[in-house]
Formats: sequence, structure tokens, C-alpha cells
Amino acid sequence: MSDFDVKEKRFEEDIEDYLTHHGGYTKGDPKKFNRESGLDEDTFVEFIKTSQPKKWERYVKIYAENSEKQIIERFKREVKTTNLLNVMRHGFTDRGIKFYPIFWKPETSLNETTQMQYDANILHCTRQLHYSVHNENSIDIVLFANGIPVVSMELKCQFTGQDTTNAINQYKFDRAGKDAIFAFKERVLVHFAVDLTNVYMTTRLEGAHTYFLPFNQGSNGAGKVGGKGNPVNPNGYDTAYLWERVLCKDSLMEILQKYMHLQQEYDKNGNLVKETMIFPRYHQLDVVTKLLEDVKKNGSGKSYLIQHSAGSGKSNSIAWLAHRLTGLHDYEDNKIFQSVIIVTDRRVLDSQLQSTVYQFDHVEGVVKKVDKNSGQLRDAINDGVGIIITTLQKFPVIYKEVDSAKKRFAIIIDEAHSSQTGDAAKKLKRALADTEVILKEYAEMEDEDERNRKDDEDKLLDELAAQGMHKNLSFFAFTATPKGKTLQLFGQKDAEGIYRPFHIYSMRQAIEEHFILDVLQNYMTYKMYYKIAKIIEDNPEFDTTAGSKAIINYETLHPHNISQKTAIMLEHFMNVTRHKIGGRAKAMVVTPSRLHAVRYVQEFKRQIKEKGLNDLEVLVAFSGEVKDNDDVFTEEGMNKDKEGKTIKEKALPETFHADDYGILVVAEKYQTGFDEPLLHTMFVDKKLSGVKAVQTLSRLNRTTRGKVDTFVLDFVNSAEDIKASFEPFYEETVLLEETDPNVVYDMKNTLDDFRVYQKSEVDKFADIFYQNENQSAGDLGKLQGQLRPAIDRYEVLEVEKQDIFKSTLASFNRVYAYITQVCRLFDKDIHRFSIYSKFLYTMLPKGHGGEKINIDDKVLLEYYKLEKDFEGPIELESTEGGYTPISGDSGHREPKKDPLTVIIDKINEKYGTHFTEMDKVLVQMENDYANQEKWQSYAKNNDRATFMLLFEKDFPNMAADRYEQNDQFFRKLFDDPDMMRQVMETVGSVLYERLKKKYIFDPKSGVIEEATPETYVEDTYLTKK
Repeated sequence: MSDFDVKEKRFEEDIEDYLTHHGGYTKGDPKKFNRESGLDEDTFVEFIKTSQPKKWERYVKIYAENSEKQIIERFKREVKTTNLLNVMRHGFTDRGIKFYPIFWKPETSLNETTQMQYDANILHCTRQLHYSVHNENSIDIVLFANGIPVVSMELKCQFTGQDTTNAINQYKFDRAGKDAIFAFKERVLVHFAVDLTNVYMTTRLEGAHTYFLPFNQGSNGAGKVGGKGNPVNPNGYDTAYLWERVLCKDSLMEILQKYMHLQQEYDKNGNLVKETMIFPRYHQLDVVTKLLEDVKKNGSGKSYLIQHSAGSGKSNSIAWLAHRLTGLHDYEDNKIFQSVIIVTDRRVLDSQLQSTVYQFDHVEGVVKKVDKNSGQLRDAINDGVGIIITTLQKFPVIYKEVDSAKKRFAIIIDEAHSSQTGDAAKKLKRALADTEVILKEYAEMEDEDERNRKDDEDKLLDELAAQGMHKNLSFFAFTATPKGKTLQLFGQKDAEGIYRPFHIYSMRQAIEEHFILDVLQNYMTYKMYYKIAKIIEDNPEFDTTAGSKAIINYETLHPHNISQKTAIMLEHFMNVTRHKIGGRAKAMVVTPSRLHAVRYVQEFKRQIKEKGLNDLEVLVAFSGEVKDNDDVFTEEGMNKDKEGKTIKEKALPETFHADDYGILVVAEKYQTGFDEPLLHTMFVDKKLSGVKAVQTLSRLNRTTRGKVDTFVLDFVNSAEDIKASFEPFYEETVLLEETDPNVVYDMKNTLDDFRVYQKSEVDKFADIFYQNENQSAGDLGKLQGQLRPAIDRYEVLEVEKQDIFKSTLASFNRVYAYITQVCRLFDKDIHRFSIYSKFLYTMLPKGHGGEKINIDDKVLLEYYKLEKDFEGPIELESTEGGYTPISGDSGHREPKKDPLTVIIDKINEKYGTHFTEMDKVLVQMENDYANQEKWQSYAKNNDRATFMLLFEKDFPNMAADRYEQNDQFFRKLFDDPDMMRQVMETVGSVLYERLKKKYIFDPKSGVIEEATPETYVEDTYLTKK
């Protein structure tokens, strides 16, 4: 055993041995390296002479004996003025002669010359390279391409007591000099710190500021569920993938040619502010490679779901994939796709892609952004533009116009679930589907005359053609949080019938590798307790659900509730958030409705002013207009800068990033896809679950220098709720079995039983809708005429039956749109019915139980208390489970009426607790004032300042009256002037707001905005215990 070699040197030899025998390298001589120029000049010149002999002859005629020196100088100058990648890709010119310092592998094997040029490249693996003119330090391994150093490696062996940490420190502190070999963008392009189990990389050495990223596969191998690190390799080193799959000749050359790029960021004035050399992370390289292999093997027509967490670098993965797919050829050297279409709502992706792809090809027009109209999109497709970037909104319009047969398309979908299911996506598929093949498939199932029909004009078949998968379309869907339907649409079905993603980079791995922060590490929940009292003699009956909602709404919009919560949020912001990320941290407040957002912003502004926090500004984000009593509010109307100028909706993200603004209050906006790395704290005052919870809280997970943690303060959800929402997406999300398409027939049978419509009406409706001639003047009227009889029959049904019919019709529409996305239903009748049902639903009278409930004058908030419930990390665990298929059950809620007292009791039971005297007193005093007409008119007729003057004068008298009932509390109040002031301000401010506003709860206005069965088919997630 004594002679077993565990030294670093042995590790070095093994890597060299692999690269020189299997990796396409020859052993390099460290003595040939010129430390001043940072090049192996002999090899560089040798490569130019042998690979480009005719050009060299011409060159020698110009420069004679100075030729070798001159070509090196010319190369160095060109690299210095642009960058090494640029010169490698596009060559350099001297006196009209263009030389290439490297030749890339050809896309096809058709051209012998290009293959010979590729073979002429000289790759060296050089050990112990002394690189500096100042000292004799050496690097363990440097890889050269034609005399140019491109990769460096520092190796460590745990058996000698050192690991990657030591290698990283060596790079930071011993390799920080100004040596030519380390010049950013000019010589070595990527540096690896390697030991027996881990690999880290960086593309820029900046001394102590150098930032190394993990370059590991993940604990179970790339693309699989797992955490950080690498799997055990039974056949050798755990890190062998680095030299076997990444640094061997073909792979490294491909990365230099088609992956690495210089990312540049500019300020508003067009000045360059930041440059980053991008080298792909291992999972990015892996996903693109595996997708390309699969497409090469199986051709077009498949769908792929890529479940990559936030922080996985999806924008770059998409850019690389798109670029590679445009040039992809099959094994017979035929080009596979005519165009790659990227469907995204990210603005950044567009500019990023443009510059990335331009760096690869130096050809303008490979990437085209379609943002004007559908004609622009149609032209781009018909002109065969390589990469087309568009949003889903542009797609539906063009399916009538695109001539797509005999052309193949790759469609990359960014964040798959937002738009790809349902109607818009169906039209996108139809726009690009190969109609011939589908017509044929459909025809074979029909009788003789159908089989002979080749008429593309049959719009219905055309519509059916959009269903199911198509041979000429490949879908690549990227998402961090796949839903059940996303999995069924794009996932791979395994032997057990479970649908899985094609490739995974899990949330767990991203957190463990520190690419994103764990937003559940610092979680605090508050529980709100309150008691409502009835203040009228009568005991009216209300619809139980609407009544409960009205009371909860009354309570959550009650100035007392908003004021208390705002005070807690503001205090937390000033004490904690403010001091994070070097004093630049920001917070987001997530509210349950637009009206809540408006009231919160007003209360924040009031308290900020009261406390004299002049350096803190609040912004709000919501869509449309919000009416509060007689006032109408809009986002732009409420967002003003210090000069009083309006902040435009589009400018909001940029404005929020500035140092003046600390808090953003949102209602159904900026909860997905909003990237603000300075966002540190989230205050949640809204019910969140499932994908929505993950997406909303994930706004905090972006990393930035100086950001070490995040914080969530949640007034509504419990720690258990949040844990249950996150676990399905922590590792791998699966669909346990596919949805049975026949559920649509079950639902249709339920609908038929109501006898609301007749088959002849459905048929006539569909005939008008699908007629071949152009629409004539009265057709729209005729269409509506076919729906009239059904509406009349619906209106005479009992209310209860109307409810069931309407909700089942809504479910049918949603489920049909979903099912026809996932599988092809060759059923003309149900398709015709689906068009009819969609229009019928829009024509049905808008619901019952929509009575407006004025609760303000009937109930009172008697007690109120906010109490901390949970504080600490929410730990996620691996779960066995997955989504379950949707069913065709018809939905219905029995309308139930309850007296107001019963509704109040139920709510108090749910939200009540043991209240202290302090909890009671503040609200009681507020109520004492609120019941006096004098104070009601003071509030209505005065501004806040005047009201507060009157109030502060009267308050001690009122407090004295209350003294007898609660002497302990009041003794303290009169003894402590600060407490007196605080109580007075709190009660007075809340009172003013309350008396100024009366709010009638209208169930149809959806004040607390919730999804209803009519708008949403939720996927059910089943956890296996």
C-alpha cells in the first residue's frame, strides 16, 4: 500500500493521459510559451502556415523575414481592440489578407475541405506552465488551441488535505497579477478549480472579488432530481466529466464557437457599464446537447418539457438552443427546421438574443423581433427568418395566412404554462401545422367521400388540425413550475404512465448551489383575530357565502386593520429591510384586491408623512380603474415622482429600482416574471396557494452582490400552507396519469339533460359559423338568433338548476379547450357543440345571488388583535406525489341563507380569540366616536388636519369617561404622554378614514379577487403519504 500515489501530480497525469489518448490533444511543452505575449508563438505560426499555405505565401511576399513576428503582432493588436472570441470566430486581416486562428467543425460532412481544416487545428495539453515575467509560479494545466491559451486548471487532491477552496484562493490571490495569460477577454477564457469531487469555474480573475460558480452535474447526475455536487463515479474520478465530456476537442471547440459570448450591459446613455464573459453552466450544456441529440434522432414532431428552476439561466439556455436548432441537420445532412419561433413575454430576452446570436454568426437579420402586427410575423415565417421572437398575443391572428405545409418549425416556449394551453395555443399550432397529414389522418376515419376530399377550405377540419401533436412542429417548453396540463401537453410518458419533464434543474439544486436564495428561510406569519358585532335591531337573512365574504371584506378594508398592518410593515421595513443589501433593499406588499392596494398606499403615505420619513417613497401597481366611494384611482394617477410628474406604467420597474423608492404595493401585478434583485422583503396580505404561491414568493429569490437573505411577513397564510405549495416544485413535478378525454362526454350528457338547447339549433349555429362564403351582412344577427331559444328555456329553469347548468357549461368550455390541446378528438359533433357552448355561455344572464350587501351600517368591528404566529425557516422535503387528472363532475354550490347573527357567529368562531383589555379599548373608543353624528359630520366636512385638532381637544374627556370601566389601562395612558399621543394618533387617524368612507360590498365586483370555477380549472396535486 505504501507506494500508492495519492499526490496531486498523479491527478494531473491522469487528466493529461485521457486528453492526449482520447481527447484529441497532444502533450504541450511549457518551455515554448512566451510569457510576455501570453502565446505559444511557434505553434501559432505553424498552424497558420500549414492550414492556410496560399495566404501565407502572399503574406511572405509583403513582409519577408519579418512575416512571423508581424503576424503575431497583428493578431495581438486585433485581439486587444476587439476580444479573443471575436477574432477566433471571425479571423483577422493584414494588408487585405484574412487569416483564421482556428477552424470550426462543419455542420455537415458534405465539404471535405472544411473537414480537413478542422483536423488541422493543433490542441495542446500543457502541464506546470510558468506564465509570469515576475515570478516562477506555475499553473497545473493549460489547454491551448493553435498556440492560444484558452483554458486553465488548478487541481487539488483531498488526500493531501486540500480541495477546490484552496484552488479558488490560489486563483484569487496568487494569480491576480497583470500577466498576459490572465488578461480578461484576451487570453485564457475560462479557469477551473478542480478536486476529486467538485468543479468550480470563472471567466474573469479580479483578485479577491473573483466569483467562482459551481460547474457540477448535481448529486444524481445532470438533468435529474437532486441537490448540489456530483454522483459517485464507479469507474474513476467523480469530476471526470469535465475532461471526458467538456474539455475534449470536439466539445471544447463547440463551446468556443457556439456557446461562449460576451454579455454587455449599457446605461441609458449607451455607455458600457458591465462586461461578463459567459461560459455555459453544466446543466445548460447538458440540456442543449441532449435536446439536439433527441431531435437529430427522432426528427421534428416531439414535445419537450424542461423544468429549470429560477436562477438556472433560462434566457441563455433558450438563446443557445434557438441558435443551435437553426443550424441543426439530421444524420443525412438535411436541415431539420426552417425557423425557430420563441414565444416569450420577456423584453430582455429579445435584446439579449440579438447580441448573443450576432456574436456567433456576425450576420444581421438572423433574429427578428415581431412586435408590430401579424403581417410582420407572417412575412418573417415565409421569408424563412432563422429565429423569430414573438409574444403569444401576436400568434392567433396569423393562422389563416401562414402557408406552413412542407416546412418544419421549432417552437420554444418561455414559462410554458402562462399561455400555451387553451385557445391561443391551439391557433398557434394550427398556424404552423402540416395540414395535409392531419387531413389524411382524419379522412381515413371517415367514409368514402370524406376520404377523397382534399379541400383545405373546410375550416372545421382546419380547426381540428390544431389538435394533438404535429410532425412538422417541435415544442420546447421551459418552466420552473409546471402545472398538470403542462406536463400532459409537453411531458414524457414513462412505463408507468407518469408524465415527467425531459430535463430537470431543480429548485433544490439552484438553492444549494447558491444561484437563488431560499425564500422560506426567514418566514414570519401573523394571525389576525377579530370580533364583529351586530348593531341593528333586525336580523336580516343573507346568502351565507356572500354575507361571509362581505363581512371579511368589511374587516380587511376596515381602516383599523389597514392601519395596524401598515404600522407593522413600516416598522419592519425601517428596522430590518432598510439595512439590508448595503441599504438598498426593497419590499413588496401583496394585497388581495385593487381596492386594498389603493387603501394601503394611502395609509403608507399617511404614516410615512406622520413619522417624517422623507427619504421613503411608495409605488403602487394595479390594472384599470378602482372606484372608492366617489373617487376613481388609477396606477399612473397615484404614482408621482418628487416633482409631481406621473410615473408611466412602463417606467415603473426601472423607477422602483432607483434608491428613492423602497416599497411597491401590488394587486395581481408583478407577481410573476418580475426580476428585481434588490427585492428583499415581501409582506403578504392575500391567500396564496400552489403555483401562484411559488411564483409570487420567488420574486425574492434573485441574487445580487451583498444580498445574503430574504424575509417574508405573511398576514394570511400559515407556514403549513406555504410548505404544501412549494413541495411539488422543490424537486421534480409529475402528472400521475393522463386525463381521460371522455370526461367531455360526461359533461355534455349532464348538459343535455337540462333540455336547454336542441341539436338542430346547435347544428344551424355551427353551419352559419363555418360557412364557406364570406360573412354577409346579417350573419352575426342570425348567429345570435340561434342562441335565443336556449336562453329563453334557461330563464324559466328553477334558480338552482340555472346554477348547475351554468357552472357545468363553464367547466365544459375550460375542460374541452384543455383536452383538445392534449389529445386529438376526431369528433366533429362535439367540436361543433363546443363552439356553440362557448357563445351560449357569454349570452347567459349574469348570475343570481348577486344581491348587493350593504354591511357597513349593520355590523361593527368590536375587537381586533394581530399576533405573531410562526417565525423561522420553512423546511422543504422530498415528496412522493404528483398531479391527478381532471374529472368531468359538474360543479354546483347550494345557495344557503342564514340570518346575519349566524353569519357573524361563524366568522367570530373562525377568527376570534381571547382579547386583552388593550385590544378592546382602542376599538371601543373608536366606536364611541363613530356613533356620534357630530363626529360623522366633522369627518365629512373637514380635512384631516382640522379633524385631528378637534379630536385631540376632545380625546382626554372621552378617555376620562371610559376611565371607570378600565382604570388600569387609563391610569397608564394619563401617566405616559408618549402613549397618550400614540393612542390619540392611531384612534383619530383611523376614525377619520372610517367616517369618510362607506363601502357597499358587491359580490360581482369581486373585491377580494378570487378565481371562480368559471374562469379556472385547477390542477389537483396528490401527496403520497
